[in-house]
Amino acid sequence: MTASTDQAALDRTFGALADRHRRAILARLAKGPATVNEIAEPFDISLPAISRHLKVLEAAGLISRTREAQWRRCSLIPERLREADDWIADYRRFWTGAFDRLETYIGELEDDKDA
Repeated sequence: MTASTDQAALDRTFGALADRHRRAILARLAKGPATVNEIAEPFDISLPAISRHLKVLEAAGLISRTREAQWRRCSLIPERLREADDWIADYRRFWTGAFDRLETYIGELEDDKDA
């Protein structure tokens, strides 16, 4: 993938993750595949609303949907989440390093003050 494709994929992933219902759907699918009705069961929103959330997740590449007889089964696609996690990890390393350097610097200032 090109850099612009990576950015567009990240935009779709983070856009999909921005909604609490979609995050809850992903948490459910992390336990295993489920039908739309099984996914909708704990929510206090309409089935069409659940379907719209599933379409957003599918467009972001976070889930796949297959048809089995009259049922639509949804499954998590963890690779896209790994890509988002990798992106976050780069910033986590940066900030951890920055905070470690700041802690060292403060320690040096305190040592100079005590001396």
